[in-house]
Amino acid sequence: MIHRLRAWRPEWFGLPVAHLQAIHVCAAAGDPMDTIESIEAIAGSGLRGDRYATHRGHWHAVESCPVTLITAPELQRASQRRGRPIAPGEHRRNLVVSDWYRIPRQSGFLRIGEAVLKIGRPRPPCGYLNQLVGDNLARALGLDSGICLEVAHSGILRVGDRVSWHPGGPA
Repeated sequence: MIHRLRAWRPEWFGLPVAHLQAIHVCAAAGDPMDTIESIEAIAGSGLRGDRYATHRGHWHAVESCPVTLITAPELQRASQRRGRPIAPGEHRRNLVVSDWYRIPRQSGFLRIGEAVLKIGRPRPPCGYLNQLVGDNLARALGLDSGICLEVAHSGILRVGDRVSWHPGGPA
């Protein structure tokens, strides 16, 4: 229970440390997601070559989101609701983080490897996700759908990098 509470309300327990479990990108809306080991996060843009950074993703300009992030436990809960596992990248989120029950939904920053990313709003999945995967994955993700991030400080992200939350400002 304490583990779940620590991940749900990390400010109660100091700065939690998690790890970057996976990186997924694709060149254009609807393309298959590529799973990669490292990528450059570019301030004011997103992940080098990803559809969101190049503005070839599926979203409305008002709702643009340079980088998306979800936790491994959120994907596990969505898999249980769906009744079968979610394949790597099928969720269409860029970054998967281990060790947190939920993503800190408060304002603040995440340091991932060399980069600093500003926490934005929750990123609920849209119906386009269902068109791509052929079932109601958007409903299975529900509230466990991840968050939007903006790159505040450029740097390289690598699978296995430490991820830490900083509520006040970039660290």
